[in-house]
Amino acid sequence: MAAPESSLTRTASTCAPETMHGTHVFKMDRYSLYRGFGVLNAIESATFAVSGYDWCVRFYPDGRREESNKWVSVYLELKTENTEVRALYSMWLLDQATVDPRPLTYAQPNPSQIDLSVFDTRYNAAATPSWGFTKFWRKSELGEYIIDDILCIQCNLTVINFKEVHVSEPKMEVVVRVPSSSELLDNLSNLLGATEGADVSFIVKHEVFSAHKIILAMRSVVFWAEFYGPMRDEQRCIVTVEDMHPAAFRGLLHFIYKDSLPRMGDLNNDEYEEMLRHLLVAVDRYAMERMKLMCESKLCEVLSAETMGTTLALAQQRHCSQLKDAGIEFIMNSSNRMVAVVVASKGYEKLKRECPTVIADIWEKTSKRHRL
Repeated sequence: MAAPESSLTRTASTCAPETMHGTHVFKMDRYSLYRGFGVLNAIESATFAVSGYDWCVRFYPDGRREESNKWVSVYLELKTENTEVRALYSMWLLDQATVDPRPLTYAQPNPSQIDLSVFDTRYNAAATPSWGFTKFWRKSELGEYIIDDILCIQCNLTVINFKEVHVSEPKMEVVVRVPSSSELLDNLSNLLGATEGADVSFIVKHEVFSAHKIILAMRSVVFWAEFYGPMRDEQRCIVTVEDMHPAAFRGLLHFIYKDSLPRMGDLNNDEYEEMLRHLLVAVDRYAMERMKLMCESKLCEVLSAETMGTTLALAQQRHCSQLKDAGIEFIMNSSNRMVAVVVASKGYEKLKRECPTVIADIWEKTSKRHRL
């Protein structure tokens, strides 16, 4: 039976604002000399250009207003005269103990978290040439950000320019309706846990899982060798799996039949991270590289100081280079307080005992960064 056809006239128009991004680091050397600078008095950065407009950062060591004299204030100011600019901006103090004070990779301010600001230098009563934070940081809490009497602020800026709507030429198309998805994955998924056609059972800590040898072998070279390799036992239909959590084996079968990680939305943060580690061990055991990389990626998203030692040890033992690099970078970019949490954890003791080369890698990379 021929697939049904229909004609379709397609038209489209596009309205896409143009965005230009820029970042500026304002370094204040010999910062202690600005103590008692006075309310309303500002230190001004050099002028920098973004999207054809001139800008500067204005820093007030004793606050911009009398009522905020216990705070430092910081503002972004549009220097280009007689114009209006819509922009997103963010500013923060650089932690010089862990971050190179040179400009960092640009991170665009998130419109869902930061309100769009209108910088206006036209000559009218409503003009607002600068926006910023009157109570940016308490002066009494600046100490950890002042290194060698230097204080650094980074400003990220996105300028928004609106363009005319672009209209596409209308197109006439003939549409043949094709099902949006293949039935193959659905058919395989229906076999998960089914006893019909199953020719092997796995016993994992008193739980029994039915499966199909050919499907397992198709997805894992380890299963292929076990069921169809030269040393296979054709009569073997019951396999006991040692040293594996039943939930991890269930997740392994889920991926084999459905090509996706199992749902873990009912787990809390600690349980979720622990299950990812169990799954990673399981898929590494059965040489399923795609699922292993998926677990590795998910673990990179939930790195925490409390479990960092355990995660790094797992990454080293299971040859997960990306997870290992992410864990080391997490430690190197953490505050002293967070590093202390890592060192005090039980997992860190295991890491020192079983994977001393990881500790050496951390020290080596920290030393190289400090030399730059």
